[in-house]
Amino acid sequence: MSAELTIEGKIVGSGHIRIAGKFKGDVHVDGNVSLDAGARLEGQVKASVVSVAGELIGNIENARRVELHETGVINGDVKAGSLTVAAGSRMRGQVEFGYETEGRAKSETKGFGGA
Repeated sequence: MSAELTIEGKIVGSGHIRIAGKFKGDVHVDGNVSLDAGARLEGQVKASVVSVAGELIGNIENARRVELHETGVINGDVKAGSLTVAAGSRMRGQVEFGYETEGRAKSETKGFGGA
């Protein structure tokens, strides 16, 4: 999606999405979502990896990894396995991360106890 476009709707499917313009609507993909610097997304995001260098107004749910770059802005809640935040980025909302990793560590440790 180019920087000159403004689109409203919903994106659902598999594959990787790169947004360089303005999009209003939810994005639910079995893949990665990349929001370029200068881009704006208003909606909920569900994806494996979410990379934010532009502005996101909405929540990120069930991501394996979220990357908030130096130029990135998130106004919404984030639930992810891991979160990377660059200096200079901004965020307003609640964050939950690391729970997926903790669950794996606990189940892996269980297997070592009884031997």
